[in-house]
Amino acid sequence: MIHKKSANSIIVASIVGLLFSIFALPSVFSKEYFTIKNGELVRPSGYREWIYVGAPLTPHDKNNGKANFPEFHSVYIDPESWEHWKKTGEFRDGTTLIKEMNLVGSTSAPSGEGYFMGRFVGLEATIKSKREFPNEPDNWAYFSFTVPPEHKSLKQTTKAEPTANCSACHEKSAKHDFVFTQYYPILEAAKADPHKAVGGVW
Repeated sequence: MIHKKSANSIIVASIVGLLFSIFALPSVFSKEYFTIKNGELVRPSGYREWIYVGAPLTPHDKNNGKANFPEFHSVYIDPESWEHWKKTGEFRDGTTLIKEMNLVGSTSAPSGEGYFMGRFVGLEATIKSKREFPNEPDNWAYFSFTVPPEHKSLKQTTKAEPTANCSACHEKSAKHDFVFTQYYPILEAAKADPHKAVGGVW
C-alpha cells in the first residue's frame, strides 16, 4: 500500500512538473510560421489567411517622382503573434510579418480619383527570432523574394538582407520594436487590448 501511494505521488509530481514546464516556457512550444533551410528562408504560403494589418503607400507623384517604395505594401502578421500582440502589446519571439507589394494600377475609378492596386510586384518577410538571428538588432531579420528587374517572379528561398539595408531605418523611425506600428491602425488599436482587436470599437 505504501509503495502504491509512493508510485501515485511520483506520477502526480511528474504531471505537475510537465505542466509547469509547458506554461513556464511557452516559447518552446509556440508555433512557427517560417522555415529556414540551409541558411535561407523558404518562401511562405497561406499568409493571405493571416491577420491583415494595413497597406501603406508612398506614390511617386507625392515624392517628386522618386519614391523609394512606390508600391502598395499589404502587410500580414501570423495568427499566433497576433494573439500575443493583442494580449501583451509586444511582438513575440517567432513573429512573422509578410509584405506583399502591388504597383499603382490606376488613378481613376467610378468612385473618383485615387490610387488603386495593380499587379503584384514583390514579396518580403520580416522575422523576429533569437534562435535564428542572435546577432541582428533585436533579433529581427529582413528578406526579399522579389526577382529584379522585371519583378514578375519570386525566389523559392532567399537569404536575409544585410543588416545595414533595413535595420538602421527601422531602429530610428519605427514606433515599436523595429515595426512601423504608427502606420498600421489595426496594430495600434489592438495593442494589449483584445476588446478593440476584434473590430467594431475604436
